[in-house]
Amino acid sequence: MYSTEGGMDIEEVADKTPELIFKEEIDPKVGLQGFQTRKIAFNLGLSGAAFKEMTKFITSLYKAYEATDSAMFEINPVLKTSDNKILAVDAKVDLDDNALFRHPDYAAMRDTSEEDATEVEASASNLNYVKLDGNVGCMVNGAGLAMATMDIIKIAGGEPANFLDVGGAANAVTVKAAFNIILKDPNVKAILINIFGGIVRCDRVAQGVIDAYKELGNIKVPIIVRLQGTNAEEAKKLIDESGLKVFSAILLKEAADLVSEVLA
Repeated sequence: MYSTEGGMDIEEVADKTPELIFKEEIDPKVGLQGFQTRKIAFNLGLSGAAFKEMTKFITSLYKAYEATDSAMFEINPVLKTSDNKILAVDAKVDLDDNALFRHPDYAAMRDTSEEDATEVEASASNLNYVKLDGNVGCMVNGAGLAMATMDIIKIAGGEPANFLDVGGAANAVTVKAAFNIILKDPNVKAILINIFGGIVRCDRVAQGVIDAYKELGNIKVPIIVRLQGTNAEEAKKLIDESGLKVFSAILLKEAADLVSEVLA
């Protein structure tokens, strides 16, 4: 994706003048083709020496992206000098964590002091966590379900405080770690746990919630648990009989209604 109208306000450009943003799809089976680099340079309004420099730049950029197993290369801005040189003035590179085993030298350069401390802690516990600005903490298994859960929170009148995927093998240890991370956010007014028991057993997750609640103690925010799938009925019974202030729901609509109630 590229444009002559880059910079800080590229999102506004996409909204108001989308025709100024160009896209070039690259088939990974054949890689970047020469005609594509020329098309990009042409769409950017270049000619002569600058045109040739841009085609070389795009070729090198794609090679770097592919060789590093990156998820994203963002060059913003790209500069054309008065003598027609093409320079990357600033760049953001997002490496694919799943490919770091092929690049131990990159992993060795990681500086966790430059990252969000909570996200680093979550990563150490094999949790996929992203901090957001809302008031409802989320604990979900599976990225797709997590996104749907965030949507249902917004429909219920809340705002998600985080994206947190505990993965398909959630257990008492990961649930406790997730609780610790969510509760570090002072903006959290309620926690919604939404687990689909496909690989994981719902009763094990429920026991993990109960154990974490008792061990952490003094949890002042309401907790809503929706467990569906393998051993869901046993899980609901465990929570209902635990004596803890945990609201259980079978349907996602019930969970959303409970979120509305506790935020009211």
